[in-house]
Amino acid sequence: MRPPPLSLYVHLPWCVRKCPYCDFNSHTAGADAPRQRYLDALLVDLEQEAARAAGRHIETVFLGGGTPSLFSPQEIARLLRGVNSLFQVADAAEVTMEANPGTVECGSPAGYQEAGITRLSIGVQSLNDAALKRLGRIHNRDDAVRVARECHAAAFDSFNIDLMHGLPGQNVRQALDDVQAVIELEPAHISWYQLTLEPNTVFFARPPQDLPAEDTVYEIQEKGALLLADAGYRQYEVSAFARDAQVCRHNVNYWLFGDYLAAGAGAHGKLTADNGIYRYRKAANPQQYMMAMEAGDGDVAMNPVAGGEILFEFMLNSLRLSDGFDADLFVARTGLDVGRLEAAMGPACEKGLVARDAESRWRPTDLGRRFLNDLQASFLPHDA
Repeated sequence: MRPPPLSLYVHLPWCVRKCPYCDFNSHTAGADAPRQRYLDALLVDLEQEAARAAGRHIETVFLGGGTPSLFSPQEIARLLRGVNSLFQVADAAEVTMEANPGTVECGSPAGYQEAGITRLSIGVQSLNDAALKRLGRIHNRDDAVRVARECHAAAFDSFNIDLMHGLPGQNVRQALDDVQAVIELEPAHISWYQLTLEPNTVFFARPPQDLPAEDTVYEIQEKGALLLADAGYRQYEVSAFARDAQVCRHNVNYWLFGDYLAAGAGAHGKLTADNGIYRYRKAANPQQYMMAMEAGDGDVAMNPVAGGEILFEFMLNSLRLSDGFDADLFVARTGLDVGRLEAAMGPACEKGLVARDAESRWRPTDLGRRFLNDLQASFLPHDA
């Protein structure tokens, strides 16, 4: 199998406060986070990841969390200097960093841009102060507006705003007000997704009693998507909208079943080799992770992905894209033959969940996007 494009994900695990809906590997620390020690560990980890890259170019870098904007621009610059010294980073690489409007005062957007960040992803979630309080966020509407304006002032041409809907107590008008308010901030990209109650979260253990009904959420999605389209945002993925084709290249690499290296506590990686596809992950606990790196014990198990799992994982990702995928890409990225694809797509096609735009291109239909979870689950291995 020929290796696909390669990305790098770096996890920075600390937050000021753990949000009640968050199931990411994030830990409360704030100003007490051992940032320098963690950066030292990351640089050791990145050196080991560089060996996995084996000279392949890095097309995108993503600093996720947690809250990476707890780290100052000077600290982010140190991290990115390490990345650039260890890897062959493409000249036009996209370098994204997640930021929280309540912590970006650790450094201005201009400071992060100078450090080497080319794209900021700002976790706004809502521009309604009452909703933000219910979500456990540490910022308010004014903070979010200020950061967006600072991104424009710094000529950050590509920045994303994360926005949620289906919030406790939210009606259709409030949700659409949020969408319109974010449109008026003029980000290049908007990630707009429904609040879900994930296991191991406070909201899962104690669900809010006033979540919108399913038909209300559907109305929000339909009307919100129209608002975004009218403002020039194309929905290229189930929860991603971009102006002027400024898609998130890092996420597109995930969705097209590309490869990605993983550095940091709890980070996951995927690599394609001649003899198959492998996944691996780093220790999730930041203390255990740092101790392992300090001891030079960074070995991780490379777990092969079986044929049935490969098909499911490809569909899990690629069917999120509005334009779907080409059969040639399926063969190149999975190592499976086109007959396997044809057999797998048949039942979903009969149910009207997927359609063929051309002889070799498949995409989810409107019905398939509405019932995406069911569509994806239909490709689970029979023994799963």
